[in-house]
Amino acid sequence: MEFTKKTVKTSQGNMDLNIPRDRNSSFDPVIIEKHNRDISDVDNKVINLYARGMSARDISDTIKDIYGVEVSAAMISKITDKIIPKALEWQNRPLDTVYPIVFIDCVHFNVKTDNMVTKKAAYVVLGVNENGYKEILGIWIGENETAKFWLSVLTDLKNRGVKDILIICSDGLPGIKQAIESAFPNTVQQRCIVHLIRNSCKYLSYKDRKEFCKDLRTVYTASTGDKALEALDKCKGKWGDKYPYAFKPWEDNWNEVCNMFNYVPELRKIMYTTNAIESLNSAFRKFTKIRTVFPTDESLFKSLYLAQDKITSKWNVPYGNWGIIYSSLQIIFEGRL
Repeated sequence: MEFTKKTVKTSQGNMDLNIPRDRNSSFDPVIIEKHNRDISDVDNKVINLYARGMSARDISDTIKDIYGVEVSAAMISKITDKIIPKALEWQNRPLDTVYPIVFIDCVHFNVKTDNMVTKKAAYVVLGVNENGYKEILGIWIGENETAKFWLSVLTDLKNRGVKDILIICSDGLPGIKQAIESAFPNTVQQRCIVHLIRNSCKYLSYKDRKEFCKDLRTVYTASTGDKALEALDKCKGKWGDKYPYAFKPWEDNWNEVCNMFNYVPELRKIMYTTNAIESLNSAFRKFTKIRTVFPTDESLFKSLYLAQDKITSKWNVPYGNWGIIYSSLQIIFEGRL
């Protein structure tokens, strides 16, 4: 196939395109229409592809294959860097004074550091505001979980306006308990039920998981803490000889598990179902699954920022029965809402 040259204007300067010669006038370009010499909106196309987890090289190849446009990896990086100020503005935006519930978790990614690929965690803090809507409060990239690190995260939330959190639900990440006690001493710490179930399942054979989880469900869906403890003893009586270590996560953290039995069933359901942050992390993995390795921490943060922008655009309804939940929290945490 023969081509003719066409120079178009982009936001990054002039760009030469190869346009197929069309002797029969049957070629009708869609992206860059005939006689159009300004494609400055290519930035949005590049950013949208980047937001879907594509690497700079993949984006370059895709644009070349589909549109016949030569876009270097350096130019793509330059285009996507334009979102950094917006991402930092989002990360540092003012927050509400009070959050009834906050979920904290992390999701791991491969990042290149000093020519070596290392596993790094993106720590995500998800809040439920007083109107029952989910809101990502921030994303932090790091390698080590320590009390000092978590205190810096919680201090950041305080500096952005958060004065009180009623309940923090987490997986007992290293150092987080001490950090919460220091930054928000009146906050109730709730152990994440989803993670406890997962930790128990590590010790099970695959064929027993379904029945075991069905029995374990009687623990976290019990009506009271005492009945939950009875259900745990019964479950251990059935499975304890075969899988003694499967119950250790529950027994070691029971004080932070049983807090949930002080709340109405509507609130407890939020905690023991596949909770909001688990769903969020799954969505992050979906958006970034094409990228096996991120070249820098910054590129990972850019991708997660763009992903959260797409994810949260669908968060337009509050939790169900939020009125019941909020009223009960006003009674339990009198004077704090």
